[in-house]
Amino acid sequence: MQTKLHRWAAADPGRRFDDLFNFVHDPATLLMAFDRVAGNQGANTPGVDGLTVAGIEERIGVPGFLDDLRAALRDGSFRPLPVRERKILKPGGSGKVRKLGIPALADRVVQAALKLVLEPIFEADFEPVSYGFRPRRRPHDAIAEIHHFGTRGYRWVLDADIEAAFDNLSHSFVMDRVRARVKDKRVLALVKAFLKAGVLTELGEQRNTHTGTPQGGILSPLIFNIALSALDEHVMAPWNVNGLVVLPVGGQ
Repeated sequence: MQTKLHRWAAADPGRRFDDLFNFVHDPATLLMAFDRVAGNQGANTPGVDGLTVAGIEERIGVPGFLDDLRAALRDGSFRPLPVRERKILKPGGSGKVRKLGIPALADRVVQAALKLVLEPIFEADFEPVSYGFRPRRRPHDAIAEIHHFGTRGYRWVLDADIEAAFDNLSHSFVMDRVRARVKDKRVLALVKAFLKAGVLTELGEQRNTHTGTPQGGILSPLIFNIALSALDEHVMAPWNVNGLVVLPVGGQ
């Protein structure tokens, strides 16, 4: 399924995909999504509902849990719960904190299912110079690319940071970017529902989310990349000629 979606997206950059929702709630997709969630480091860190992977396996059983989740998706009764806020210290001894948002277990599974379906489509659009939060890519690959160009006349590296990037992501902008590729209204509604799910703070206060996507959400890195791909396209535009990257001799 993923191979076909990626191939179709790469073959037709203007294609808007419909009927994706059936892939999202397909039993095989949900089972793979649950396995992905169970394999994560935070599998037994509960969200606001208190459920963990171990608890599901011991008390409810995975088949029954997934059957109920699939039924809720199909009849439209599924609603994401607010993420549980958890603050952790940033590395480096600065004393600054990073806010994590821990989704409920069912929400993590649905997000993982959405990612399985959406990622192959948007991967066809992302620039080859993009490395963050992408499958089979890592920071070491970006460093190797810098070394590669450093031996071919390039002498400058620009290091920049977007302050609180995940927290300040524009919902309307990212939804416009998603709609450019996704026509299925049920999938669009799910993505928007996760963006608007809200936060339960460490003090027990519920806060609406008008911007941002929570760090800690399985879908968040893909959502962030979909938004930031606009910046990649803008930066790379001078070098893209008929879909090919053309670099000046000697570098800049």
